[in-house]
Amino acid sequence: MTTNLDHYPLLASINSPADLRKLEKNQLEQASEELRRYLLNSVSKSSGHFASGLGTIELTVALHYVYNTPFDHLIWDVGHQAYPHKILTGRRDQLHTIRQKEGLHPFPWREESEYDVLSVGHSSTSISAALGLAVAAEKEGKNRKTVAVIGDGAMTAGMAFEALNHAGDIHKDMLVVLNDNEMSISENVGALNNHLAKLLSGNLYTGLREGSKRILKNIPPIKELASRAEEHLKGMVVPSTFFEELGFNYIGPIDGHDVNGLVDTIHNMRNLKGPQLLHIATKKGKGYQAAEQDPIKYHAVPKFNPAETNLPKSKPSLPTYSQIFGDWLCKTAEIDNKLAAITPAMREGSGMVEFSQRFPEKYHDVAIAEQHAVTFAAGLAIGEQHPVVAIYSSFLQRGYDQLIHDIAIQNLPVLFAIDRAGIVGADGPTHQGSFDLSFMRCIPNMTIMTPSDERECQLMLTTGHQMSTPAAVRYPRGNGTGAELPSISDTIAIGKGRIMEQGSNIAILNFGTTLAHAQQAAQALGASVVDMRFVKPLDHQLIEQMINSHELIVTVEDNAIAGGAGSAVNEYVLNQGIQTKILNIGLPDCFIKHGTQDEIHHELGLDSAGIIEKINQFIN
Repeated sequence: MTTNLDHYPLLASINSPADLRKLEKNQLEQASEELRRYLLNSVSKSSGHFASGLGTIELTVALHYVYNTPFDHLIWDVGHQAYPHKILTGRRDQLHTIRQKEGLHPFPWREESEYDVLSVGHSSTSISAALGLAVAAEKEGKNRKTVAVIGDGAMTAGMAFEALNHAGDIHKDMLVVLNDNEMSISENVGALNNHLAKLLSGNLYTGLREGSKRILKNIPPIKELASRAEEHLKGMVVPSTFFEELGFNYIGPIDGHDVNGLVDTIHNMRNLKGPQLLHIATKKGKGYQAAEQDPIKYHAVPKFNPAETNLPKSKPSLPTYSQIFGDWLCKTAEIDNKLAAITPAMREGSGMVEFSQRFPEKYHDVAIAEQHAVTFAAGLAIGEQHPVVAIYSSFLQRGYDQLIHDIAIQNLPVLFAIDRAGIVGADGPTHQGSFDLSFMRCIPNMTIMTPSDERECQLMLTTGHQMSTPAAVRYPRGNGTGAELPSISDTIAIGKGRIMEQGSNIAILNFGTTLAHAQQAAQALGASVVDMRFVKPLDHQLIEQMINSHELIVTVEDNAIAGGAGSAVNEYVLNQGIQTKILNIGLPDCFIKHGTQDEIHHELGLDSAGIIEKINQFIN
């Protein structure tokens, strides 16, 4: 798919930021308008992250116009909003391939472009990395500038505050742009405020301020008076002195959709010494009314017709595992007064919208703070509540110490509902749930369950919720199989698997939702299939039964082979001194690129054809 660039006369001439910087300043509004239309046209045809990028059009133009990228370093937090950045940095004509196999990466990616300084997919990393780059730039001595762009959502993470605290302490030259798309500050943004922001970022004001601080440094009463006067002046035009207290020079909030105002202010701030914070107010989905009105719905979109007011309805499909979890949560809350559900800012993705509306007093969205979410659950458990932490596999990585230190060591009854386990698809290496079985399996006191369908998922959630020790249920992104759900109170025996197919010679021990593929492979090979259900504790009796009656044991899992469920089987067999052949099938020892789940499972040999091929190769 190629886009006709005749409708984008300025954008057609921009093959790099150097071309953008050749434009006259009075052309930047038109360039921004063309960039917005191009993004809308491209993503509507290809699918992808949408509302965030529309909100950062003018900021992206202004930053690349003022800063000498890629010599100057520009870091995007998370990267949902970096599509305009990709368009301006030589990837315009490939944008239609974004998130597709062998296409552009969904986030900034170092291997893809010299303009992508930091590979990123998880939030709140930008300020820490920018501070490291600022320290390195100072040592380099070439006057290289460093900018981090972070959203108000990502700013809720503890890591962002740790970085701000350190930056204010060591006082290196850097700019942090706080892209605030919350409505709460919009009324502060106007012509007067923009004018004052330019003044406050200009040489006269900053020179006076720094000069007066030097002159008055040793006269405490007058110094105090001067600082109070300064705070009073700034208090009239900024929402908070919070960032000043951390050691940053704070400017804003200013209109993030006024490209010329942004250029003026950023140009002024570019040469200021020490850590600077520019607070801009933007609107997610800016320029496309449907996305402005519902930025969550338009955060990531399928292909759609921009002329229509609604996204296309997806074909009726089976409930997703996230929906199964959300329904289980609501049903369980009806019978358990002590249930408390926690999410680190992933209400929609984790299927918790209905629960948050029906049971607001049991619902806790702790913002982007995975470490806090886990230890908060520990406190609830000590207080005799029944906490359930709904968290993506790749985000639980961020709360690993808390899982060990605050949950497992104290053996607290916290249930982890781990969504997006295994291959997730288009979001790529930063979001694949490749490691949770491996990193949880080595933790004492943990019970780890791998449901093979939605019926098993509900049974395991109830089983884990009723336990008096830590438990985890891990399930994938995507739809269930149509299995009939059990009663909300039904449970399963802990540490017991079940034989699904009885064959000979080969026994496939399956962990999780690869069961259907394992069964298809078994039918072709005349093999037995066991749904192991539990990675920890393992069903040792069933493993030995299979070894005694089969010549080859095959383990199958949608997790890294290294340290995963198959490794657990290997360890048990070796420790018992049992002689048998074992083949482990799972995710290889590499970071897995983006593509659809089916494409990646096929490529890695985790579908039925791949399982058959791997077994035949092993035998032969």
